Amino acid sequence: MNAPAHPALSQEEAFARIRLLRSPNIGPVSYAMLLRRFGTAAEALGALPDLGKRGGRQYRAIAADKVEREVEAVRRAGAKYLFHDQPDYPALLGEIEGAPPILTWRGDLSLASKPCVAMVGARNASAAAVKLARDFAKGLAEAGFTVVSGLARGIDGAAHEGAFPATIGVIASGIDIVYPPQHEALQERIASECLLLAEQPPGTEPRGSHFPSRNRIIAGLAGGTLVVEAAVKSGSLITARLAGEAGREVMAIPGSPLEPRSHGCNHLIREGAVLVQSPEDVVELLSTFTGEPRSTFREPATGFDFEPGELAEAEPADIASLLTNAPVGVDELIRQSGDSSAAVQLALLELEIAGRLERHAGGRVSLAG
Repeated sequence: MNAPAHPALSQEEAFARIRLLRSPNIGPVSYAMLLRRFGTAAEALGALPDLGKRGGRQYRAIAADKVEREVEAVRRAGAKYLFHDQPDYPALLGEIEGAPPILTWRGDLSLASKPCVAMVGARNASAAAVKLARDFAKGLAEAGFTVVSGLARGIDGAAHEGAFPATIGVIASGIDIVYPPQHEALQERIASECLLLAEQPPGTEPRGSHFPSRNRIIAGLAGGTLVVEAAVKSGSLITARLAGEAGREVMAIPGSPLEPRSHGCNHLIREGAVLVQSPEDVVELLSTFTGEPRSTFREPATGFDFEPGELAEAEPADIASLLTNAPVGVDELIRQSGDSSAAVQLALLELEIAGRLERHAGGRVSLAG
């Protein structure tokens, strides 16, 4: 996602970027590809109908007046936009696969440029785990870390409260929507005195599919993710896996084998996460963070890099016949097609814009639906 910084992004280009990202079938990966191929969002918008046609479907970008209403809603909420190539965009977040190209924010953006640690865990956490999360967060904040979490009930809320004001809340809704309702006062306090981040457009209610997207931002902002208490089937473990895939530390606090809410943490430790028992353990681990995590809990994603000029000059590969509803790695498509990385990526882009392609974690793709 990293791109040359634009020190002065014009109002017209900023508006075009928002419109591009809000248009049908455009996600973080296709957005980045389009900017690489066409240089500006305005140029990319003009090319979308032709790209969709080449992918096999008619295409129409989102109406400009809808984006005007969004911009006004962001303004009314007291929020601002942050674009992926602006200097204040968090550097660690920009390194993850599919980093959010545009965020909305309220509060103190400088908190995201300090060393961050993510803390996640069960919504229905035990009283002991809630106190532990609060104490850990307080210790980490006192050691100079910003604590990142998702404003959910249980562990998330306790982490925010313990670290206050050195905390970032990342929500799965629009910047103007409170969720869960019982955290209304906490969310407003974080937005006013700490930092609140949202990827979804204003007015968006949280849906199930938004939470994994929110979790990748939590993991991406931080040098490491700490799971305090979680069942084996838990969104917290998704966040931990995303942290591992991004090459960040994965840490867990062990618990009793008799407590189902501890099974997720114990499972992570068995899989290679670092066992921690005090805030000092976390501080020691992350203070020596050099980009090579000590935990073995990770699956490095394969990168398919190429120069922008290659993408601009490429002719799309004929790969539709190689795709099915089963996800396959882009590296495998490159290998089997015999075409260049740029040609395959361009073909995938056309299929995605036409609504015929779905992207999955780990650089895998499949036919949509």
